[in-house]
Amino acid sequence: MRPRRVWAVARKESLHVLRDPRSLAMGIAMPMVLLLLFGYALTLDVDRVPLVIWDQSSSPASRDLLSRFQGSRFFSVQRHVWTYRDLEQAIDTGQALVALVVPADFASRVESGRPAAVQAILDGSDPSTATLAAAYAEGIVQSYSQGIALETLQRTGARAAGPPLEVRLRAWYNEDMQFRNYLVPGLIAVIMMIIAALLTSLTVAREWEGGTMEQLIATPVQAGELVLGKLVPYFVIGMLDVTGAVVMGEFLFHVPMRGSLALLFGIAAVFLVGTLSVGLLVSIVTKNQMLATQLAMVLTFVPAFLLSGLMFSIPTMPRPLQVVTLFVPARYFVTFLRGVYMKGVGLHVLAVEVTLLVIFGVAMALLANARFKKRLV
Repeated sequence: MRPRRVWAVARKESLHVLRDPRSLAMGIAMPMVLLLLFGYALTLDVDRVPLVIWDQSSSPASRDLLSRFQGSRFFSVQRHVWTYRDLEQAIDTGQALVALVVPADFASRVESGRPAAVQAILDGSDPSTATLAAAYAEGIVQSYSQGIALETLQRTGARAAGPPLEVRLRAWYNEDMQFRNYLVPGLIAVIMMIIAALLTSLTVAREWEGGTMEQLIATPVQAGELVLGKLVPYFVIGMLDVTGAVVMGEFLFHVPMRGSLALLFGIAAVFLVGTLSVGLLVSIVTKNQMLATQLAMVLTFVPAFLLSGLMFSIPTMPRPLQVVTLFVPARYFVTFLRGVYMKGVGLHVLAVEVTLLVIFGVAMALLANARFKKRLV
């Protein structure tokens, strides 16, 4: 393999990318746009849930309870309603996801020490949000109930007994429990895999459709030199994308970076070689740009987005799908990125993931090189 020939092929491919704004936009701008869209749009954090209130009691006791909902960051009071018809309309139109109804006898029951009930009506069309909103509402009401019980004990002169068991929670690695800190590192892996495979899936197929492959075959350039030369410019673009994603994660999304930056870029380069080789292999096999693009999307987007652990926890998947995820390279890169970003761990913890990523990168590069043949058929 001669570096001069590799450089000539890489220069040719680079000029094509520079002269084609669409390829350049796909290679640089598209990953940033996807990271922005997914980073802001995809979230499982539930806060400021729209809430409407029907206070039938209109008493100091009910206002005290409702003030806790108004002061909570988990709920956003939209308005007060006065009938069930208004309440139903607010939920039907999406103005509210939760409706709170305080009965007329609420104050009298609280003051007399009798059990009092508050009705919470939830829009169950979104079960995950409804479940979390119900838990938040129960927590607020329970806190209010404990306060009332303590006041009753103090009025009667009894001594309040401490709880028999107290749980003190402390979250490591993601102290604020922000879903974005968990999502953005995984997004970097998924976006890299999709974009890299799409970019190189057009390279060889474009040569066949444009009629220039015959000229390349007639040159003394070897198959390995041609494959490597076509990978180089897209590898540079991919590493620029990684740099941009890391900068956006730090300064735009404020995701903490606790691990080694050098280790991150090193393994990202290995993963990038593998994903670029997947796209190149697809292009070599199909020899058709449209078919290559569609096949690259199927091989990268679906498994990377659904089976990498980005959005759905792998241990909760059915057993057959868990087995399938073992063959998804993005799974290991997502785990690696989250370990480096959030936990600050190194090779002593992520040795298995790093080893499998290295095997993936080398295997795909060798397979693409072996599959390309300098012949017309």
